[in-house]
Amino acid sequence: MEKVFKVLIFTDLDGSLLHRDTFKFDKIKDYIKQLISKGIFIIPNTSKTEKEILVFNKELGKSLPYISENGAAINGLDLLNSNLPKELILSREKDNLIKIFEKLVPIDLQNKCKWLSEMNKKKQSLILGLENEQLKLALDRKYTIPFIFEGNKSERNELSKIVRNKGLNLQEGGRVINLTDKVNKSKALQVFVRFFKKNNKNVKTIAVGDNYNDLDMLKVSDFPCLVFNDKFTLDQIPINDLIITNKPSPEGWADVIKMALVKINNN
Repeated sequence: MEKVFKVLIFTDLDGSLLHRDTFKFDKIKDYIKQLISKGIFIIPNTSKTEKEILVFNKELGKSLPYISENGAAINGLDLLNSNLPKELILSREKDNLIKIFEKLVPIDLQNKCKWLSEMNKKKQSLILGLENEQLKLALDRKYTIPFIFEGNKSERNELSKIVRNKGLNLQEGGRVINLTDKVNKSKALQVFVRFFKKNNKNVKTIAVGDNYNDLDMLKVSDFPCLVFNDKFTLDQIPINDLIITNKPSPEGWADVIKMALVKINNN
């Protein structure tokens, strides 16, 4: 008897599903809806805030479960099964993280960290590529603190080592670095799948990303997918059976998903 798999697509948004500069996805909206209508689950797994993802859900016209702030919180498991929790918090709140940071990181390194929350709106907008309400939603964070690091590579590595030793983490995205708890997209994906498998044993996971903070998520998925990003060369990405496209988002997202689904159907 042929096995029927439930397919879960965990996807980064900016630069993976959303256009890197305009943050639009109109060109693939109908395709996303087709996937959902076929019983495929799409789970945004992103550095975006809860409020930003809810705006995405509204634009799509669907209530999707999601993982926000680089693996800090999972929302909407109950949408998949009413017996599952509505929310799972995997991180301490940001005020606790900043206290640890300020207590344990040497002041010379602290001074090289320029927190977005302390910048004026013009500079915040320039860094994030967002304005007005979109900028406000992006900065409304519960668990992560975005910043720009103005030191050299050696100092950046030293900072990363210090925070890891203190149970924190640095997540590097396309525009900023985020100070986070000891969480990431891959851990949140694994927690999500563990809960989902309580009611669905035969599961296949696809993960789609475009940047450094997506690579751990790709490594733990069954079908890792990389959307075009000119920052990368393939020898920088030690992931077996990586599905790649030379198309940028959003078209590149649809491209890698189609290839992954063909592989699942051929298994």
